This record gives sequence, structure tokens and C-alpha cells, in this order.
Amino acid sequence: MKGLLDTVDAEPKPEFWYGLPYGYLQLDLQPTPEGIQEVARQIEALPEDVRDRADQVFRLYAIVLTMLRSQAVMGCALGMHPDERDEPTLSVLTVSTVPTSGAHPEAVLLQMLGDGTGPADGIVPVELPVGTGYVLETERTTPAPTAPPEGQDEPAQGTVWQGTVAIPVPRTSSIITVQLVTPAVELADDYRGVLLGVARTVTFDDPAAPDPAEVPFSDSGSGADERSPFG
Repeated sequence: MKGLLDTVDAEPKPEFWYGLPYGYLQLDLQPTPEGIQEVARQIEALPEDVRDRADQVFRLYAIVLTMLRSQAVMGCALGMHPDERDEPTLSVLTVSTVPTSGAHPEAVLLQMLGDGTGPADGIVPVELPVGTGYVLETERTTPAPTAPPEGQDEPAQGTVWQGTVAIPVPRTSSIITVQLVTPAVELADDYRGVLLGVARTVTFDDPAAPDPAEVPFSDSGSGADERSPFG
């Protein structure tokens, strides 16, 4: 859970990039009805011993899509990792942007957070390569990614840990949010490390751009300090 598998371009128009940790699969945020039906059909055809777990993942995917429809989400990934008992735990990583309509994004963010930035307020500043971010953690009740209880149509409810790193970006008058949600509340310390690890990979330098030192006649003033952390 500590390494990075790939570099992800934020969609639809990349203004920043971030690292996707190992064990996470990038999700399609705009699946077609035919695609969803095909996934459901494939799950039904799975052996019984893995069908329940696949069904939970599919239900979690559906919950995530419902939650993200009203948000400006740039990327979303589903994670599955073994716990201490070697049982799989699920988590959802989302990266989004919040425009601040020309206002200073840090001032807007602090106003949204209630101006309290300290452990007692549940909001902790953290220094990142792109500037200061603000970490917020909470536990809340949400629909569980399991089949509804017998005789009920509504999904069961469960407690999840939700961690968020909000990064003000003055250059675009916006706030980047990196959020991680998991029902494995007891593993909050581990997932907090994953969340902060992803936040530290956020960069405004295109990882696919050529190294200025290797481009003929490039400006010598744009040296290694401006290179992408992804190499």
C-alpha cells in the first residue's frame, strides 16, 4: 500500500497530476448502461466462493458513482488490500477540484473549515511539494456495499473512515481535494498514510514532458527544481 503503481492524468483537462498507489484500479466515471449490465452478468457467472466479494465491489462502485455525480471529480480509484487476517478491505480514492470564483483559495478554504486549523479542531496543516495542504478526518454513516438485509429494499448502513487533504491552488483559483474512504475504520492509521502519500505526489509538472536539460536550446534557468517528482 506504500508504493506507487502509475501516474494518473486528472480528467478531463489535466491541470495537475498525481500518483496512483499499488492495489488501486482507476474507475470509469461515465460507464454506459451496456457496460454496467455486462459487469453484472460477469459477476453472476463467477464461482460462488468469489461472487459475494465481487458483488460487494460492484455495489461499492455503484454507490461511488451516485455520490460523485454532483461533484467535479477528476479521478476515482477503487482499492483492495489484505488486512491482518488476510481478508480483503475496500477503499475508494477520489481527486476533485473546487473552483473559488477568483477569490483567494486558501482564504475560502479556511472559511469553509471554520478557521480552526489544529488537532483540536480535527484540521491539521501539512507541508506538501505543491504548498500547504489541510488534513481533515471524520467517521460517518453511509450505505454499506453489501446486499440489503432480507426483506428490505434499502441498503444496510455502515460506518466509514473518511480522510481528506485540501490543497489551495492560487494559480488556478481552486482547491484540489484528495479523499480516501474505507469501511475498515480500524485501519485508519494505514489509510491515512496512503492518503498523505498520494497528496505528496500532486504536481503541476507534466510527468510526460521532456526533461528541460535534455531539450536542445532549452532555457538553462528551468533546471532540476522544476522537474516532475515522477522522473
